[in-house]
Amino acid sequence: MANFLKELFAPTKRVLKKAEKAADAVEALETQIGALSDQELEGKVVEFRERLANGEDLDDILPEAFAVCREVSTRVLGMRHYRVQLIGGYVLHNGDIAEMKTGEGKTLVATLPVYLNALAGNGVHVVTVNEYLAKRDRDIMEPLYAALGLSVGLNLSSMSRQEKQAAYSCDITYGTNNEFGFDYLRDNMVLYKEDRVQRPLSYAVVDEVDSILVDEARTPLIISGSAEKSTALYSQADAFAKIMKADEDYTVDIKTKSVLLTEQGIDRAEKYFGIDNLFGLEHVALNHHLSLALRANAVMHRDVDYMVREDEVMIIDQFTGRVMEGRRYSEGLHQAIEAKEGVEIQRESMTLATITYQNFFRMYTKLAGMTGTAKTEEEEFRNIYNMHVVPVPTNKPVVRNDMPDLIFKTMNGKFAAVADEIERAHREGQPVLVGTVAVETSELLSNILKKRGIRHEVLNAKNHAREAEIIENAGQANSVTIATNMAGRGTDIKLGQGVLEKGGLYILGTERHESRRIDNQLRGRAGRQGDPGASQFYLSLEDELMRRFGSDSLQSMMDRLGMDDSQPIESRMVSRAVESAQKRVEGNNFDARKQVLGYDNVMADQRKVMYADRAAILDAGSVSDIVRPMIEQTIEAGVHQYTPVEFVPEEWSIGALAEWANQTLAIEEKVTESDLFGKEREEIIELLKERTFAHYEHKRSEVPAEAFDEFEKVIVLRAVDQHWMNHIDQMDQLREGIHLRAYGQNDPLREYQSEGSMMFDAMNAAIAEEVTQFVLRADLDPNLKREKVVQDEVAVSGKEDKAVKKKPVRKNPNDQIGRNDPCWCGSGKKYKNCHGRQA
Repeated sequence: MANFLKELFAPTKRVLKKAEKAADAVEALETQIGALSDQELEGKVVEFRERLANGEDLDDILPEAFAVCREVSTRVLGMRHYRVQLIGGYVLHNGDIAEMKTGEGKTLVATLPVYLNALAGNGVHVVTVNEYLAKRDRDIMEPLYAALGLSVGLNLSSMSRQEKQAAYSCDITYGTNNEFGFDYLRDNMVLYKEDRVQRPLSYAVVDEVDSILVDEARTPLIISGSAEKSTALYSQADAFAKIMKADEDYTVDIKTKSVLLTEQGIDRAEKYFGIDNLFGLEHVALNHHLSLALRANAVMHRDVDYMVREDEVMIIDQFTGRVMEGRRYSEGLHQAIEAKEGVEIQRESMTLATITYQNFFRMYTKLAGMTGTAKTEEEEFRNIYNMHVVPVPTNKPVVRNDMPDLIFKTMNGKFAAVADEIERAHREGQPVLVGTVAVETSELLSNILKKRGIRHEVLNAKNHAREAEIIENAGQANSVTIATNMAGRGTDIKLGQGVLEKGGLYILGTERHESRRIDNQLRGRAGRQGDPGASQFYLSLEDELMRRFGSDSLQSMMDRLGMDDSQPIESRMVSRAVESAQKRVEGNNFDARKQVLGYDNVMADQRKVMYADRAAILDAGSVSDIVRPMIEQTIEAGVHQYTPVEFVPEEWSIGALAEWANQTLAIEEKVTESDLFGKEREEIIELLKERTFAHYEHKRSEVPAEAFDEFEKVIVLRAVDQHWMNHIDQMDQLREGIHLRAYGQNDPLREYQSEGSMMFDAMNAAIAEEVTQFVLRADLDPNLKREKVVQDEVAVSGKEDKAVKKKPVRKNPNDQIGRNDPCWCGSGKKYKNCHGRQA
């Protein structure tokens, strides 16, 4: 065990040792750098960049760069970095977490690595928890960076695209975790590369790093939009589907449970809707809705797949025959069934892009963070972010008096004692900061203080607008401030006149939080920079944490001793038990975050591939090299579908294959059964490729190259965006039901990884087929424009409980599928009653 602990803390010690050496080197340059003029100091930025261009790295110029930053800060801001701040700066440059107590000047510490890393020219992001702090820190530090020859930008949610581009083009950009994340997602949804705002993610310094990377780690950033401009198209498509004749106008492919229009059906559709080409790019939505309407009418059966109750379409669970409350089919099928049944068609909001903070911040080449409290989460930072937590020594010793917990029998007794203690301190003029864990508690305590005539401020989610002002005044004599979950982080509580003599700031905790870190944050508000101060926690046996972790024995002991509500006990044993309970909760929370990350990583890997592919499409002059493999992939998949390897050639569906080829590939020289009959599978593939690419090249040659390139880009982008949006939705559904696999002795995560991978492959195949179909069939429109697949985009942080819960789907056939499992096609039926019949 001793060896394990030694190994655990060795990296931290190594970093501190190197930081001490770096601080020595910086201090040795003080006289030399101090002799330079303001102009010479500003000109250092050019010299440093030249040295980097000539092969030196950031570590080589660190001592001099830190010394320059320190000297300019002294001249411009009147603030000189202490030695411990130089140590903190090195820790941040190293890509680790600097744990620095409240009041140790974290904002000033960050200027050292930010200046140094900005010299590389890749852009540095300084991340704060809200826009007030981002603007405040930018405003304070801008004069310093200007004197150092660097530009500073501020990234706000209210900014236009042009303003954001200007902010991101600066050497240093201040902003919030939310906005940096949303801009990343939006950049991967733009239609033209010129609309991107961010540069590649290089180096970020995250303030209050524990709040963002631990407390909010699982918070997803979501950009959603209205999936359809209008529901009218569903009704129009349904009316047409109802007059179509099976086998004449469309065929049902039992293998894929899809519906395919025949040539006659296409002609009827074009006449019915008064259009020239159903496969024209302006009719993509109509084409999609027709497919859904035909599927709803030809494949989905009332009282088998779904029922209608109180004018609502309800899915029937094929396992139990019961209605699946709140579940809906995806990709618009549910709306198509609603149109078929003549009930109200509901619009659905679709997720266009999503990412968690965990996965977003891990994309930076180098990540660093600062906070007053991170040591308790060290294992998580190391395992997930590969960051060490390095406690930086304080500039002056901490003299705050942290008193043992006081435990009361009931909440009433506790709050009466808290009010008495506040009244005593208030009478003596000592400022009191009271910490609560819930808004209700803060309001309950506020009412007690009002009855006693004690003036106070309440800081919780209901009045966060005055947060900074309330916190700044919390150190004045006679002030009483009640704060929920230590709101107001990032703003120092400075002591008012005469407060030092009264004992400094008095921290009063009304309950232990389930995380020791939050308790430490509250304590850390007092005793900054060697100031006096005190902290005391008041607990009761009725508190949530105490109830959860065995306070029964303590309760009976207090009863035996005849202790009443007003008598507290002070017990080191109880304090240790509380800390042990907190450690258990923290461990459970870490395990939960690790488990969620396992699932998130599947989507993260897929997102990286999709976004890289999409960026390649935007950046390419011509996407012909992307489209050609898609056409080849579609031909190969189509041939394999109708000539399965497990069937002998006599059993192949040659007629259906010829029909599919003519429909999908739009070959000028029509393919007949006799063309394909008697050929090997590979020969058929070669024949179709030869005729398809002859048609493709002919089509390309008819128009200017630029026009055809843009035509292909429009098709590819639309297909990628539409299918990726549906894929996000289906992965959500899969994840929602995947835990049920545990009942079948299967590991849900492995199942999710396996099926998620199959669904991703199926999505790419669907993109390829759609691109193939439209590139080969659509007419070129001279007024062609790239368009978003949805409208009314909304960005939200955190997934709200959706009113609509979605049905888990399996998207691909699987050899190992059980007879009683839901079918892979998403119909909701058991496999044996659906595709299992043909297996």
